[in-house]
Amino acid sequence: GQSGSHLSVLTVACEQTEVLLFDPISSRHIKTLTEAHEDCVNNIRFLDNRLFATCSDDTTIALWDLRKLNSKVCSLHGHASWVKNIEYDTNTRLLVTSGFDGNVITWDTNRFTEDGCPHKKFFHTRYLMRMRLTPDCSKMLISTSSGYLLILHDLDLTQSLEVGSYRMLRARRTPLSSDGGTSTSRSACTPRQGNDSSKLHPHREGQGLSPRNSLEVLTPEIPGERDRGNCITSLQLHPKGWATLIRCSSNTDDQEWTCVYEFQEGAPTRPLVSPRCSLRLTHYIEEANVGRGYIKELCFSPDGRLICSPYGYGVRLLAFDERCGELVDCLPIQTSCLREIRSIYSHSDVVLTTKFSPTHCQLASGCLSGRVALYQPKF
Repeated sequence: GQSGSHLSVLTVACEQTEVLLFDPISSRHIKTLTEAHEDCVNNIRFLDNRLFATCSDDTTIALWDLRKLNSKVCSLHGHASWVKNIEYDTNTRLLVTSGFDGNVITWDTNRFTEDGCPHKKFFHTRYLMRMRLTPDCSKMLISTSSGYLLILHDLDLTQSLEVGSYRMLRARRTPLSSDGGTSTSRSACTPRQGNDSSKLHPHREGQGLSPRNSLEVLTPEIPGERDRGNCITSLQLHPKGWATLIRCSSNTDDQEWTCVYEFQEGAPTRPLVSPRCSLRLTHYIEEANVGRGYIKELCFSPDGRLICSPYGYGVRLLAFDERCGELVDCLPIQTSCLREIRSIYSHSDVVLTTKFSPTHCQLASGCLSGRVALYQPKF
């Protein structure tokens, strides 16, 4: 399952239908929401100090109030398949969800009733795995099982997008040309559609104005063998918005990687043949590749200096350099390996999820057999 974090409560989403609540300081179990959903609970997101949302394979999202947990505030219906991700746009106060139906849906939580919230389908793409908003909510990132990473720049969640505007996403993936596939200096972002631009502007709000929701389609550079193709399973963002963190596995399922890509803001726009690329691979590390087929959720520490990554029956704490420096202070000229700072093996099954407390020096991990471990790392 997934763990959500909050100032005073650790919430745990379970593969059955439960949500568990703990006091993170004393590790005391506070409450179990036994039938929070009718299927696996996948993710939990706090909207404020008391309201939180859960999403499930039962295709619904539920809103809960910490002060009255005996029943959900409301249940949200709109997805046609498993709902995997919840984000919250602090600018518009819209809840944003994504699922394996390929849809990203926005929900107006300011206007909820017992029957749910007004909602709109914002975006659709095939093979959608995870969707995230940058901390300032200016960009949306979407990872796909087909190896694409999509970035919507200058995000405006109030205007829904017609997916038909994006020719590239409807086109079938074609393998890279032989020169592109063998060249080691290949741009991390060569679109797989030949000379088609990977930056698309479906909506212009008037002549000369920069378009909102302009889409960039990337095939991120992965350290493994390029011709195997990759599934980008987990997607996280640096708390200061400087970088994105992904976990990916090769299509043959025999290699797994954790990769960090810095955002290159204001990179000059080149001719359409070699479009601007917003991301540069700075750091990576090979993972244990156990628990095949399961998605391992990794995370940044609240200050962005550490990455906690599931590693077999434990977790690894990774950093950009041996002193746990800030990413901006140790950006390598060439892609370099993440440094392993600590390994903690405390589970008897494959670890699937990790989360740092936003306020305390504390870390939680959850494994396939359902055990949650809390740590207070000392260095």
